Amino acid sequence: MFRKILIANRGEIALRILRACRELDIRTVAVYSEADHDSLHVRFSDEDICIGPAIGRESYLNIPRILAAAEITGADAIHPGYGFLAENAEFAEICERSGLVFIGPTPEQIRRMGDKAEARRTMMEAGVPVVPGSDPLDSEDEALEEARRIGFPVMIKASAGGGGKGMRAALEEGEFRSLFAVARNEAEVSFGDPTVYLEKLIERPRHVEIQVVGDRHGRVIHLGERDCSSQRRHQKLIEEAPSPAVTPELRESMGEAAILGARAIGYQSTGTVEFLLAPDGHFYFMEMNTRIQVEHPVTELVTSVDLIKEQIRIAAGEKLGIRGPVQFQGHAIECRINAEDAEEGFRPAPGTITAFHAPGGPGVRVDTHIYAGYVVPPFYDSLLAKLIAWGNTREEARMRAYHALEEFILEGVPSTAPFLRRMLAHPDFISGKIDTGFVERYLTRS
Repeated sequence: MFRKILIANRGEIALRILRACRELDIRTVAVYSEADHDSLHVRFSDEDICIGPAIGRESYLNIPRILAAAEITGADAIHPGYGFLAENAEFAEICERSGLVFIGPTPEQIRRMGDKAEARRTMMEAGVPVVPGSDPLDSEDEALEEARRIGFPVMIKASAGGGGKGMRAALEEGEFRSLFAVARNEAEVSFGDPTVYLEKLIERPRHVEIQVVGDRHGRVIHLGERDCSSQRRHQKLIEEAPSPAVTPELRESMGEAAILGARAIGYQSTGTVEFLLAPDGHFYFMEMNTRIQVEHPVTELVTSVDLIKEQIRIAAGEKLGIRGPVQFQGHAIECRINAEDAEEGFRPAPGTITAFHAPGGPGVRVDTHIYAGYVVPPFYDSLLAKLIAWGNTREEARMRAYHALEEFILEGVPSTAPFLRRMLAHPDFISGKIDTGFVERYLTRS
């Protein structure tokens, strides 16, 4: 097992990793930008080191500075969390060359799944259902010809993308050329690669993902699904496990498909295979995230598996600690609380938190890095906290989340907590009859 892990991240995920390390009796190193000097992951770590100015590319994305911090502190492994360098194959490669263990999959696995077109080909060869689509496209004329072949509506997607960037839905031919140019430009700005490809647009799908875990001894398992259909502009707002739309038979089919895909690349870490679930019950591979997910706590609560500790043990060369069939119990719902003003188009709202109280009670978990007096910086993702509620039934979990949001006291900056509470009370959410357009339709009507 590792002696010391450097956590190459910030915010709530840095704290989550730090706590897992404590339970494994591993010392921790926090890196931080000048804007995060007073963050809790810095306060609670065994050692800390500043790696640069507030801007991400000069700190959390600065590979030489992170490696220098690891060398100075004598860390023997680096955990990247999610975002920043978590799915950067070059970073994982440099870690290996520097004698550091990258806590995640291999550089080649990251590279293959990071290229969305290559990921599609890999899954098709493995026998995983894939949405009809195209190879990478550069020419507008070629793309239009492919769109006609596939049939409108189509989705234009960045080949190197993720997080909803470089994605546009072309419902008809007349708007295709302009949307194709917009998607390419956004892909270039976001990922440094303008390449896009097309997929058939599945109308009113659910976004259902399967949590997979693979060790370095050839064992790959799945830990059930998460439903992430409550999203705005491809950004997830509420996630739950299990999905209200997934039967035991469908779970088995989707789980087997996810394992097939993970085995096809010899996957060695925690990861997520994301699917679109059509109204007719057919499912299609969308992408694979080769990292821990923001929404991993809902899986932890229904399986009693600590995914971060499993990830660390796998990276240390240990066998999966999960023995026998995974047992699912109850239901869990996660609400992402961001420093955004939902009444003003979800405008980011940095500032100073003047008061904060985290809710509690049976089945309520809050993963957060904030406190009264904490300054929310304008330089990073606006996530403040994840409120996760567990119950014996979906309705019990929903009610616990609903009332916990009522008890969630946050003053000084606007947050999405009131909006999320309204979503939990919406008849469509209560019935579980939602799809990826649920939130957008609600916003349009209101």
